[in-house]
Amino acid sequence: MGNALGCISTEGVREKTSKHELKRPPLLASFKGRAGLLSSLSSSENKKKKAVSFDGQLDEQALAAALLFNDHQRNNGNSLPFPRSQSVVYPSSGSKKLDLTRSSSSRPRSHSESLFTRPDQLVNQDLETNRVVLVHGGGFGAWCWYKTISLLEEAGFKADAVDLTGSGIHYSDTNGIRNLAEYVKPLSDIFYKLGEGDKVILVGHDLGGACISFVMELFPSKIAKAVFIAATMLSSGQSALDIFSQQTGFGDLIRQPQTFIYANGKDNPPTAIVIDKALLRDSWFNQSSTKDVALASVSMRPIPFAPVVEKLFLSSNNYGSIPRFYIKTRGDCALHVPLQESMIKSNPPTQVFELKGSDHAPFFSKPQALHRILVEISQVPSKHI
Repeated sequence: MGNALGCISTEGVREKTSKHELKRPPLLASFKGRAGLLSSLSSSENKKKKAVSFDGQLDEQALAAALLFNDHQRNNGNSLPFPRSQSVVYPSSGSKKLDLTRSSSSRPRSHSESLFTRPDQLVNQDLETNRVVLVHGGGFGAWCWYKTISLLEEAGFKADAVDLTGSGIHYSDTNGIRNLAEYVKPLSDIFYKLGEGDKVILVGHDLGGACISFVMELFPSKIAKAVFIAATMLSSGQSALDIFSQQTGFGDLIRQPQTFIYANGKDNPPTAIVIDKALLRDSWFNQSSTKDVALASVSMRPIPFAPVVEKLFLSSNNYGSIPRFYIKTRGDCALHVPLQESMIKSNPPTQVFELKGSDHAPFFSKPQALHRILVEISQVPSKHI
């Protein structure tokens, strides 16, 4: 997302094509169809290995979660029944320090230490909430969280991975999205349906950071914690484009042509941005597996332009009342670490985590480490925040 938008301004957008046809979303018919794609992509690789590795087990769990997710979508969005991180953790400057054990990616795991917390272990803990709502970034959809959903389910969480308007398998045309409120409506609907006193942990990736910020301002009493994963963590008065425009050092990537859709004519601003699929491997998924890149290539949809340029006005009473956690991605070639650190410095969260060796999509490249951080965040006592 960062590489796609770093050189765009609202004053004038480079015109790359003389005529743009509205293309049908390059999506499979259903999430079950995506699960079938993942199975076929991994079959040749599985034949080469007789031993079952952890990644192989994870793929099986993820495919099962994908099928559950499809049932979940058909059942009117009811929640699916769904802990230490291998990360460097440190409090953000200007925030209260938490009395938590420092975790490290170099810490060896003992043989007796289980890879996942058993569901009965987690649900018996005194958590403020065990429900997680996952919000994808620009061009992505709920499908990108398939590994995270599987891992959270194993740990006893309930998880919702939402398709924002015009994303994933959502039926709307991306070009028709006029503002951020329309874009996040499927997410807002989840909060309107929450019961009295119910809370969630809200997680956003990439452009999803602006989306969860919008919802944080509207529903502060329904959000226990907010997690930004390589995401646009805006200060009040900023847009996602303001963040992306700060990025420097793109090199040859920013000179690659980007395709803009002008559904309202060339005399009006673009309505959507199409990411060049040839850039996905090098800019977004440089640490991800071939099968995950293939999944993204056939599932990603255009990014709506209006939500990217809309400025958000965030209050301390609403947005500012919710504990925020930022997860940095050290190997990110799309949203560079200096830009992530700049957002953290200008709008300090409660705590900062760091994923070593992760590209812009840690739910693909570092799913286990990301999962452990999310569980660790869920266990932070509210009294310490």
